[in-house]
Amino acid sequence: MRVPPAIAALPRFPLLDGPSPLQRLPRFTAAIGGRADVWIKREDLLPLAFGGNKLRNLELLVGAALADGADTLITSGRRWSNHCRLTAAAGAKAGLAVHLVLTGPPLPAGEEGPNQRLDELLGATLHVTATDDRSERAATVERVADEVRSAGGRPFVVAVGGTGPVGAAGQVLAGLELADQLAAAGVGEATVVLPSATGGTHAGLLAGLALAAPPARPVLGIAVAAPAAELRPTILGLLDGLAPLSGATVDPDAVLLADDQLGDGYGRRTPAADGATALLARTEGILVDPIYTAKALAGLVARARDRRLEGPVVFWHAGGGPGLFEAI
Repeated sequence: MRVPPAIAALPRFPLLDGPSPLQRLPRFTAAIGGRADVWIKREDLLPLAFGGNKLRNLELLVGAALADGADTLITSGRRWSNHCRLTAAAGAKAGLAVHLVLTGPPLPAGEEGPNQRLDELLGATLHVTATDDRSERAATVERVADEVRSAGGRPFVVAVGGTGPVGAAGQVLAGLELADQLAAAGVGEATVVLPSATGGTHAGLLAGLALAAPPARPVLGIAVAAPAAELRPTILGLLDGLAPLSGATVDPDAVLLADDQLGDGYGRRTPAADGATALLARTEGILVDPIYTAKALAGLVARARDRRLEGPVVFWHAGGGPGLFEAI
């Protein structure tokens, strides 16, 4: 894998112990009709705190924090946020304090979600807002950062989802890694299907795969948090921000998004997602969470069954196992 020089020059704190596995899913493939040959990229098996693809962003973001002399990481997300849990884990490994702003509304008194319990076990300080309003979240992050500074600390604020050019650069490396694995497996053109929420993974994979040797590998994002019309400008902006780091030029028409699996919105179960979860579990013994990854899997299943997807397909398992135990 040839790492773009500008990314190689970024400060990095190692959180991975090698590539995540790329596995074929023969029984799942047969169950959805056999025309889409489905493989799975097991980002859920990355090494810290139940795994997840956000560790790739955090290698570079924690590296930037340490280079900046920070002693505290601050980030935010919903109470079930994989990114927040993994920020807590990365902070623990790097010896940094971690403050997490979790958007509410809070659970009833005395109750905590599984990710909240894991966040606390990993040593993070939690701040739960009264609502899920973005302005309240941003104001709380700013207040917490001011409090850390007032106490003599040096905070480093990480954007929601670890999204931004530096974090997304970690996903460029993931795209290059996948291209190498597909080549080693003798797989030619393959469509990558992933859950797309804040857009960082989507943008990074597009850039990384654009740098890899041909054939072209389309990337289809199944929107799980916001409609495609709202998400597309974010991804295009990230691609622009990534260009000086990756050296990749991505045609805006390559940003493929679908929002047919959103249902009632982020964090809300859908029958299709629950069905896809059960199908993967019962054919391959692999679990996906209902909040995030399962909706993308449902999008893959629907497209394979009606033949919109054929040939090699890579499903990007972003992680999120604890979400199976969330009350949503």
